[in-house]
Amino acid sequence: MTLAPPSTPSKQDSLASHYALGVLLLAYILSFIDRNIMALLVGPIREDFNISDFQFSLLHGLAFTLFYIVLGLPIGWLADRISRKLIISSGIFFWSLMTSLCGLANNFHSLFLARIGVGVGEASLSPATYSLLSDLYSEKNLRWATAIFAMGITIGSGTSYMIGGWLYDTLSAMDLSSYPLIGDMAVWQITFVGIGLPGLVVVVLMLFVSEPPHRESTELTRTESATPDAIPLQDVIKYLKKHWRAFFSLMGSVSMMAIIGYGTLTWFPEFLVRTYGISKTEAGTALGAIFIIAGTLGTFAGAFFCGVLQKRGYTDANLRLIMIAALILIIPATAAPLMPTSTLALAVSAFVIFIHYMHFGVAMAGLQLITPNRMRAQTSALMLFLTNFFGLALGGTIVAALTDFVFNDDSSLRYSLSVISLVFYPIAAALVVFGLQAYRKIIVTRTAE
Repeated sequence: MTLAPPSTPSKQDSLASHYALGVLLLAYILSFIDRNIMALLVGPIREDFNISDFQFSLLHGLAFTLFYIVLGLPIGWLADRISRKLIISSGIFFWSLMTSLCGLANNFHSLFLARIGVGVGEASLSPATYSLLSDLYSEKNLRWATAIFAMGITIGSGTSYMIGGWLYDTLSAMDLSSYPLIGDMAVWQITFVGIGLPGLVVVVLMLFVSEPPHRESTELTRTESATPDAIPLQDVIKYLKKHWRAFFSLMGSVSMMAIIGYGTLTWFPEFLVRTYGISKTEAGTALGAIFIIAGTLGTFAGAFFCGVLQKRGYTDANLRLIMIAALILIIPATAAPLMPTSTLALAVSAFVIFIHYMHFGVAMAGLQLITPNRMRAQTSALMLFLTNFFGLALGGTIVAALTDFVFNDDSSLRYSLSVISLVFYPIAAALVVFGLQAYRKIIVTRTAE
């Protein structure tokens, strides 16, 4: 078979790479602000639309993920073939527009459709970004780049809590009836409009990102393709089937972690309000600070401890770290919502959030390391499909279903949050054990080539 001529790689780990990473991080932060702002608006939306927790969870989770998870796969396919910069820029513009349009919704169905639009736009970001980062950074620094990008989860979620709670309470205290355009809008609607607009600035910043060419992996040029073109879908499927145990373990364990992560993101602010009677501003400020500080430090700590494990000879460090985090968290995460005071609940949650967010950045880096270059956007899209299906679509809904249909009491939200930690952290750890050897085998094989 004729070998493909190697593509010319861009200068990696350069100032241009760092600028691109900074803009992509900002986009990721905004994406989490836009998708998660509803967590601070549970009460007023439920009241205006006369809906239950379960129905609200459909707006927050199912509506957003309905096309978000489905479009991730074809977008990943496109990202292996066309400009990733164009895909990301278009997506940012669209989801920002749709977030603002959420503020014009006047019933359950119109808000459901607007949330679908937010999900459609945000589907463009992650698959294209992870493919882009694998070309912008060397394998040595890739785990740090993906960890920095993953900071968008905690910074964005924390910022949504802080801004959302403060903005809602501030607007509620004002008389807006005489203002044009917004005078007849509910406070939660105005909040959506204001949150969506900053995305347009990020679109402009994306114009100055330099996109590198796709780099070919050694294994790919030897066995998969004779041209620098993207790998056909059937070859991606063939590769995944060949190494199914490793991919199932990695994607499955991260998906279980996502159920807890997104379930907590959606309902923890409302749990604080219902259980301890604190205001949205207090809940948002406290949780926001915890996510931004503890969550972000945890993301970096994950990359650091992954490096420590690798230096000690653990070639499976990226996957092994997920197991370690899951096992550590079973007891404190189960106990956090059961604390007698909000202060204790937040203190234990700070530790939980620190450990929980150690895993995602290194997990995504680990996925890139076991995947040929021209398959990376597609496999990243598959992983994001699964984590978002289980996390975004099911995480918050499982919590709401437990509250509405098992405990049958709004005040029992704390028990629902405890149950998901007690059930899904052990499953995540078990899935890692299932695939460690297979994952390690791929790493060793690809390193030897």
